[in-house]
Amino acid sequence: MAAPTLVIMAAGIGSRYGGLKQIDPIGPGGEIVIDYSIYDAMKAGFQKIVFIIRHDIESAFREKVGKSIEKRIDTQYVFQDMNKLPKGFSVPEKREKPWGTGHAILCCKEAVKENFGVINADDFYGPSAFNVLADYLKNAKPKEGVEDFCLIGYILKNTLSDHGHVARGICSATPDGVLTDIVERVKIQRIDGDVKFTEDGENWVSLSEDTLVSMNMFGFTPGLLQELEKRFPLFLRKRMSDLKAEFFIPSVVDELIKEKKAVVQLLSTLEKWYGITYKEDKPIVQQAIRDMVDKGVYPQKLWSE
Repeated sequence: MAAPTLVIMAAGIGSRYGGLKQIDPIGPGGEIVIDYSIYDAMKAGFQKIVFIIRHDIESAFREKVGKSIEKRIDTQYVFQDMNKLPKGFSVPEKREKPWGTGHAILCCKEAVKENFGVINADDFYGPSAFNVLADYLKNAKPKEGVEDFCLIGYILKNTLSDHGHVARGICSATPDGVLTDIVERVKIQRIDGDVKFTEDGENWVSLSEDTLVSMNMFGFTPGLLQELEKRFPLFLRKRMSDLKAEFFIPSVVDELIKEKKAVVQLLSTLEKWYGITYKEDKPIVQQAIRDMVDKGVYPQKLWSE
């Protein structure tokens, strides 16, 4: 079976690099978060990178990120464009938001023919998470018409910010680790030592800090792309008038589970997630990277010429 591809959702990166968290240097050699993800992915056995970007940032993105990566691994670019819609649909006049992560991955349909992983550009996932993802994808295949997917689940306490609330997908699974549900909680934080979430900003509900959560690190077989192609027009017919509605990948995965068209294995990792949700998070991420460099997890300069 062909080695897996890694799809990196980077269309949210802005056209001005100064001060934007996704391209803010965090490593001792000026590395950004994407650099560490690609380094870990290559070591894990991924042999192609597909960046999802926008046309207006192509030149800057290739200069800042792509130029270095293209020397080391097969690299392709696809473009998430709001106007890239099925025949018969057009963008509503006042629509400003993109169509969401499901649409972003659908834009990869011509570039991805093999099993593939999906990650966010601005999240640090950790080396062992990529090993688990790659190992699963090397053998994943549909069985009797049912797609074979996976989701890397992070322990909730390993994904919190010390500086405010975060949004996470709370995962439920069978005793043998088959995902049954993802419920998005948009406001989770530690309060007086306990992890809690709120839906209304007033009433807080306790969560186990050992709960597994989604950080949008999925593994898919190519059949997902056909499902997205079928489901996106249905989404547009129902939600086109809602100018903020987005076609989210977890929602599609949840539909496929409920329709028994996919089995999703929930694979846990002990890795600590890092991200710059708040400006106060940046020095914490930088220190964590420095500690990993000191321990030999990463070289001092990630991409030595």
